[in-house]
Amino acid sequence: MNRSVPIANSSFSFISHLKCPACGTRYEVDLVQTVCRVGECGSTLYAKYNLPSGLSAKELLKGRPANMWRYHEFLPVLQGECVVSLGEGFTPILSMKHLSKLTDGLSVIWKDESGNPTGSFKARGLSGAVSKAHELGIKHIATPTAGNAGGALAAYCARAGIHAHVYMPKQTPKVFKDECRLYGAEVIEVDGNIADCGKRADTDAREKGWFLVSTLKEPYRLEGKKTMGYEIAEQLGWKLPDVILYPTGGGTGLLGIWKAFDELEQLGWIDSRRPKMVAVQSESCKGIVEAFHSGKETAVYQDNGFTMANGLRVPKPYADRLILQVLRQSGGTAIAVADDDMEKALKEIAANEGLLFAPEGAALWAAFKRLHASQWFSEGQTVLLLNTGSGYKYLENLSI
Repeated sequence: MNRSVPIANSSFSFISHLKCPACGTRYEVDLVQTVCRVGECGSTLYAKYNLPSGLSAKELLKGRPANMWRYHEFLPVLQGECVVSLGEGFTPILSMKHLSKLTDGLSVIWKDESGNPTGSFKARGLSGAVSKAHELGIKHIATPTAGNAGGALAAYCARAGIHAHVYMPKQTPKVFKDECRLYGAEVIEVDGNIADCGKRADTDAREKGWFLVSTLKEPYRLEGKKTMGYEIAEQLGWKLPDVILYPTGGGTGLLGIWKAFDELEQLGWIDSRRPKMVAVQSESCKGIVEAFHSGKETAVYQDNGFTMANGLRVPKPYADRLILQVLRQSGGTAIAVADDDMEKALKEIAANEGLLFAPEGAALWAAFKRLHASQWFSEGQTVLLLNTGSGYKYLENLSI
């Protein structure tokens, strides 16, 4: 799969190349790329941009639409007509109202991704990846998914005229499967977890010549997800929060947000201060938590079965090494939450704030309360919790 795309006017995107963060190997952006091919490296590839100095955020962004493509110079698509968008991004930052009584001494805010197309932050990553695939002339895309990524891929592929092949665990709630089929995707149900789906999708993609858009095994979902970092900075007046809690399954968004902050500093739009990053996992799959607290550089495969937070059932993130590096570099931490606590948190937020968050997002509220009780935060800090999606798709997982 060596399709290439003509290099377009660089005014639409400042992208210059892809680079392996592990071994430094450079790859071209006008060819289909996956992971680093040097020896057994296999690292996720990062997009690199020619970031100009003296560029004014106020002037550049003035009058642009309130979606993630307002930052198109820092996204990987070279030809603007190849962008596949459904209006994703620029989601609100919300303060707590009634539950603020439990946040004494801290300013707690939510970045709420539930209003994105297909109801989750997956819209960002898939808009980025499908747009680049469209530009490269790809006609078939496969992905393993716990639910939301499959729906987003199906929707953006429908928009682009690309065939989507979605591999999903049989235990996934029916609404996610129905959503994919309505968008015209082929849904392949697999006995097992997302890792099992990944193996099946990889085999089929190799045999049939499909492009595999698996978490952090291609470079461009990360780029779409990083726009959350750009938005957090812009929405908070180019001053970052002190702490960010992030629900960590594959960890694409956590790495993307961290990458965004580095790019924003290079642009001169923020200073060198960074938030402490906190990875929140399910007790079902808490390999990052255990690796972080035991001082290990990689996580061990771990799957203790069903969790109501489908997106957190990731036995071993592909980019575990990079995730752990960010947590330690930022001075952050990692914490696991049980399903019972997620459900209590989800119901508490809904009843007190009028927000029906996905269990993955609600897990952050349970994690926040535990960290606050242990005095992990410093007084006066601004703490941002990132809700990744809508709770409506998860209703069959709840006891109501």
